[in-house]
Amino acid sequence: MKLESLKPAEGSVKKGKRIGRGEGSKRGGTSTKGHKGAKSRSGYSRKLGFEGGQMPLQRRVPKFGFKNPFRTEYKGINLDVIEKLAEKTNASTMDKAFFIENGVASKNELVKILGRGELKAKVEVTADAYSAAAKEAIEKAGGTITTA
Repeated sequence: MKLESLKPAEGSVKKGKRIGRGEGSKRGGTSTKGHKGAKSRSGYSRKLGFEGGQMPLQRRVPKFGFKNPFRTEYKGINLDVIEKLAEKTNASTMDKAFFIENGVASKNELVKILGRGELKAKVEVTADAYSAAAKEAIEKAGGTITTA
């Protein structure tokens, strides 16, 4: 067997339609596109979401909602996460840099401490905001709160 003698299996490769190559090809003239209309013209592309003249979905569905451009977005860190970090690192003070270093928050995020879980470790926490439950739990465990 030689490389030049290799061929695909009989009947597995079909010849493509040669459209627009004269009347003798049976596909000349309108080139299988029918008569007139946008679809028969060169350069035609259908609009995204076009439904054949029917009112498109994005226009049928009513507009609703509001996005507040002045909303402050916080990265929530729960008490159970703080407890795990305290056990793992034996840290008594936790601030934004500490959370970034341990992969809990990223550099540009504002940090808010939330109240899920239990806190037994006595820690000094510095963050941008706190929930009422988190404040209570940190102070109950003997820790202190500082707002950055």
